[in-house]
Amino acid sequence: MARLKRTLSLGSVVLFGIAYMTPIIVLGTFGILADVTRGVVPSAYLVASVAMLFTALSYGRMAAAFPVAGSAYTYVRKSISPKLGFLAGWAVLLDYLFLPMAIWLIGAAYLHSAFPAVPQALWVLAFIGVTTAINVVGLRLAKNINGVLMLVQFLVLIAFVGLAIHYITGDGSRPLWTLEPFLKEGTQLPLIMGGAAIACYSFLGFDAVSTLTEETHEPRKTIPRAILLITLIGGGIFIAASYFVQLAHPSVEFQNADSAAYEIARNIGGDLFVSFFLIGLIVGQFTSGLSAQASASRLLFAMGRDGVLPRPFFGRISKRFETPVNSIVLCGVVALLALHMDVTTSTSFINFGAFLAFSLVNLSVIFHYYLNAERRGLRELVLFLLFPLIGLLADLWLMVSLDHLAIWLGATWLVLGVIYLAVITSGFRQQPPEMHFEEA
Repeated sequence: MARLKRTLSLGSVVLFGIAYMTPIIVLGTFGILADVTRGVVPSAYLVASVAMLFTALSYGRMAAAFPVAGSAYTYVRKSISPKLGFLAGWAVLLDYLFLPMAIWLIGAAYLHSAFPAVPQALWVLAFIGVTTAINVVGLRLAKNINGVLMLVQFLVLIAFVGLAIHYITGDGSRPLWTLEPFLKEGTQLPLIMGGAAIACYSFLGFDAVSTLTEETHEPRKTIPRAILLITLIGGGIFIAASYFVQLAHPSVEFQNADSAAYEIARNIGGDLFVSFFLIGLIVGQFTSGLSAQASASRLLFAMGRDGVLPRPFFGRISKRFETPVNSIVLCGVVALLALHMDVTTSTSFINFGAFLAFSLVNLSVIFHYYLNAERRGLRELVLFLLFPLIGLLADLWLMVSLDHLAIWLGATWLVLGVIYLAVITSGFRQQPPEMHFEEA
């Protein structure tokens, strides 16, 4: 059997995970979070970071127990039940299927701010068309330039924060360190939780390094450590960046909250920097959308190949392009929903699926280690019951803090998953087909 070489160190895996999270997204969603929290975005990221930290610990525990691709689906299937594992996979599918839509919608909102004469819908269609065409043809070119484009994003983020600090300290009248971006008069916990529920969108992908298991040295140790470090570093970047941006623009009044960072960029850096920022953000959204659509199409293909989804449509590879064209095009069609949604609802809708999957992974730790393996000493009580229980409750709290439309849409998606599971298991009498992610 062919095997990949184990060449990746802890540092390499962490860099991959940070790049996958696309840290510049903290700027892309800043206005939305400022509006929801009423001007305490860093607090939202702080709460989100704590919740994600406990969930990352659970992902690390399960990655050590099952060092294979498949993440939440595999963990829940093997530790609790195949049927609940299917629903975990169904929740993850929501993320994969609708994530490109949210990414392109954010990019389109910023392009519309820069070029208001061009309708936002046209930018959405352009994103969908170009990205779908590239994914159909293949990803070789994209892979070659991905590293360069990722570097551009990091440089833009660093420049943005640097200019924000310069703007804050420019006249010497304002302190650089203050608690005001975290807590100000009128701050309310429900608003912070609502913001944190959206802020978790920035963390999506922290567990993606589980797909590198076969290429990593000592994966049972390295992958859990990497997941934890990625969450800590990502959270640190998000909190620090949002702190300085919030300090530079304490007001919650924007011409358009969906593209607020464009307005802030002009304020702190002028017309030249706002062009530089726009290029960096669009590059980030384009590369993220490209990867997200490619990942979603491969997941749909894997589900079709294994009989979880209808094989004739989803389980096919184009003979000409050697890519899952049907699945790629379907992802593009689904993204057309962006024409009728705003950024807040789209990111919240995706987070519903993430929180459901995160909750089940936390539950998996309790089942696998505490209940099934009966590891119940004092240390185990903390690591395998208390910590995952905190992660579970935090994820559920964030889930119910999402906006009502997102909860309704997410619940509808979950009900559809239960109905589909009943169909493929003959009324829950059989086990659902098992997916093999390694071959996708």
